[in-house]
This record gives sequence, structure tokens and C-alpha cells, in this order.
Amino acid sequence: MKVLVDTSVWSLALKKADKNESELGIVELLAELIRDTTVILIGPIRQEILSGISVKTKFDELRSKLAIFKDQPLVSKDYELAAEYCNVCRANGIQGAHIDFLICAFSINNNYPILTLDKDFQFYKKYLPIKTIKMESV
Repeated sequence: MKVLVDTSVWSLALKKADKNESELGIVELLAELIRDTTVILIGPIRQEILSGISVKTKFDELRSKLAIFKDQPLVSKDYELAAEYCNVCRANGIQGAHIDFLICAFSINNNYPILTLDKDFQFYKKYLPIKTIKMESV
């Protein structure tokens, strides 16, 4: 099964130096998904992972590590569904990032569950038919 890995998981694995036992378990799960070649990456997640790295050498190193993952293409129906999902959630009092709704739409359109540590996705699940892989928040 292919899995769309959210920025929160990548950030934990690639950026955070000191990890507790729970976090190490999440990193091991990501490593297993990578070994099994079941990780899905999209451009907006790549952008989020790389954003905010002010040291050029660290940016280049991380970009190089991520280069082995090819971005899955986003199409018009992904963006349209993301806008619809944003409207549905907003109408129900739930705010979210546009990239989050794009992740939701892409996952639905391609039948990929989302591996995330971001609690916002639990709110989205109340109104959107997304599937997440349950992880303990850290």
C-alpha cells in the first residue's frame, strides 16, 4: 500500500536531532516505508520540508536526500477538490491550510492514506473522507 507522508513526519525524521522513544518509532516506520518503496511525495510537501532552512549547505543536503523521491503529479481535479474541501470545512467552523486540503484531495483522488502527526487532519476527518494512519502525537 502506498502512503502519502505529510510534512510533520518528514520534519521529525529529517530535522529533529534528539528524539524520544515514541518519535524513534515513527522514524522507524518512515524508514520501513522508504525501504518498501511505498512512500508518496508531492511537490507542496517537498516545499514545506525545505522551507525555513536558512543555511544553504543544510538546505542543499536535505534537497539532495529528498531527490530520490519523485513528486507525484497534481492535476486540476486535485486543486478543485482541495477548494471544495476547504469550503466544506470552513462552513463547519474548521480552518485549515490550503496545502493541507490539497494533501487531503490528492490522497482521496489517488486512494492513498496519509501518514501525519498533524492533529488538524483529525478535525478534517470529521467532514472529509480521508484516511490517516493513526500515530501517537509527539
